[in-house]
Amino acid sequence: MSAKEIIVKPISKKIADKIVQKYHYSGKVVQNSNLNFGVFYKGILLGAMQFGSPTNKRAMLPLVKGTGWNEMLELNRMAFADALPRFSESRAISMAIKWIKKNAPHVKWILSFADGTQCGHGTIYQASNFKLIQIKKNKALIKLPDGRVVHHISLRADNNPEMRRDGFSNIRQWLDFKYKGWQELDGHMFKYIYFIDKNAEKNFTGEIIPFSEIRKLGIEMYKGEKLERTGEN
Repeated sequence: MSAKEIIVKPISKKIADKIVQKYHYSGKVVQNSNLNFGVFYKGILLGAMQFGSPTNKRAMLPLVKGTGWNEMLELNRMAFADALPRFSESRAISMAIKWIKKNAPHVKWILSFADGTQCGHGTIYQASNFKLIQIKKNKALIKLPDGRVVHHISLRADNNPEMRRDGFSNIRQWLDFKYKGWQELDGHMFKYIYFIDKNAEKNFTGEIIPFSEIRKLGIEMYKGEKLERTGEN
């Protein structure tokens, strides 16, 4: 088995959604993805990558000064079956970016997030030449007593008619009323960026963080479990 044997090509959102629902740890798709790739091995579809706009695109654009509305994408979802060869993830990302360079040359940079509360700290992005630009304590993902994990944005009053009907405008107060025992997931979120265009890198307004900082802080994660390192300096 070799990752060199995989084929990456555009597929429909409908098909990509099914792969994400089957293989992604959350089982959830992102509605605003509009560029979808399938990852095939020996003719079988075993993975998908979904690109689109960030949830709060207006807040993300200033990361790179002068970015036009259609000049960046977020890698919203990646889902890969365990049956794929080793290193398929980083090779698939590389092949998708190569396609974007050729067919969507207006895209200057790509943003993505690693969920260190339920998954990992982003080793795939690191292997794919993304740069780490933010480490943030999680305050966005909330676990309900029935086990469901939701993003706080989906609970805001403007997205949540149930909360408005109950007469609440504060998310935490409504959660205390509706879901006793709810909790913020313990962990960190990691923000990564990939510069397709070198001028975009020159216009980056943030800070590049060394990958070593994750280990230094003791917050390395793999499949939702903290990595414990012993016998190391």
